[in-house]
Amino acid sequence: MGGIAAIARAAGYEVTGSDEAVYPPMSDQLRDLGVELIEGFEPDQLDLKPDIVVVGNVMSRGMPIIEELLNRGIPYTSGPAWLAEYVLQDRWVIAVTGTHGKTTTASMTAWLLEKGGLEPGFLVGGVPANFETTARLGLGEFFVIEADEYDTAFFDKRAKFMHYGPRTLIINNLEFDHADIYKDMDAILWQFHQLLRVLPGTGQVIANGNEAEIKHLFEMGCWTPVESYSSSPDVAADWHLHASDSGGLSLSDGQAEFSSGQLSLPGTHNLENAAAAVLAARHVGIDPQESLDMLAEFRGVKRRLEHLGTFKGVRVYDDFAHHPTAIRRTLEALRETSKGRVLAVLEPRSNSMKLGAHKEGLKDSLAPADRVWVYQPPELKWSIEDALSGTQDLCVSDDLEELVSGMAAEARSGDDLVIMSNGGFGGIHSLLCRRLEA
Repeated sequence: MGGIAAIARAAGYEVTGSDEAVYPPMSDQLRDLGVELIEGFEPDQLDLKPDIVVVGNVMSRGMPIIEELLNRGIPYTSGPAWLAEYVLQDRWVIAVTGTHGKTTTASMTAWLLEKGGLEPGFLVGGVPANFETTARLGLGEFFVIEADEYDTAFFDKRAKFMHYGPRTLIINNLEFDHADIYKDMDAILWQFHQLLRVLPGTGQVIANGNEAEIKHLFEMGCWTPVESYSSSPDVAADWHLHASDSGGLSLSDGQAEFSSGQLSLPGTHNLENAAAAVLAARHVGIDPQESLDMLAEFRGVKRRLEHLGTFKGVRVYDDFAHHPTAIRRTLEALRETSKGRVLAVLEPRSNSMKLGAHKEGLKDSLAPADRVWVYQPPELKWSIEDALSGTQDLCVSDDLEELVSGMAAEARSGDDLVIMSNGGFGGIHSLLCRRLEA
């Protein structure tokens, strides 16, 4: 929603917005754009007499501001529907979908198009370091969008990506998530199936060939050419990828091989993200070798294994990990590059985590870490200690100060410490960095 506000502002609209506990980097970005932030959801905000209200999907019937909106008869729409009508019409949309890696892959794709001189618009769920903004209207034909399967609004229960009308579609991976709105994996596959039903035959699907659920999806029907990539030589795919000798990405279709220098992001999952971005850029006319050369300048995304700094020899990272697979991939990537111990602190904050949908996979996902701290928020209805029973070097606490003190006392020079949360985590990032420095 913050990105949509930024795009609307760039398009010349006067924009205000309301939310609760807005935190950086989005709060800083909106303030810099001149978007007034209103704390809370009081009905008198509607006294501004807006021409239209763009309703986020956290809003629901029964909230006073929503009831007042309906009672007054003020025009309203959803974020995805507003984008479709006012921004995406007549543009070549490149949509990045999947359970993990959407933000990084979409950011990489936007960067390749930017370096290729195509001046794309984009909307992603983070802040790419190369752009320092989460969204841009863009001047060119192309628009890159992070397209997730969460529902659209209280009045529209379709997946958000159904509004975007992509011509190029990336499917990175598919796992069960969003347990608050989907009962099982079949329900998620059904939403993706609806997306494939409206994808043009002249478009392109770029898919991870390693993923069994993506294969199940295609068995349900696909009317658009598919180009697959795989990090496993034993998997049949159109393109195969592996780490190059210089620590970058090598990509081959069996006839030609393209290779890059070192990438800024570690881990096999980021090689897969990069491969998907290169193939998407190829679909709009950018040569793969040019793309791989340009990726050497990609500087990552805030809160995606973002290096916050080194404090008394302890390297501290911030990561958005919210799902067991994402947690494990983050820790494995750190393990590959770390010369010391890997320390992890986790806030299980997503709706699926709160409901306990991922508790069975949590223990295994944290296994690559040498030492683990986990925050037990008061609203969590299941026991983290029970779920992680038998985990060595584990500390679970409902007190952030206790977690910070424990980590500061334990960490030593040469360690890599990663903070994992899809929220603000009570400001633990700055608290911990200051404590380590002291």
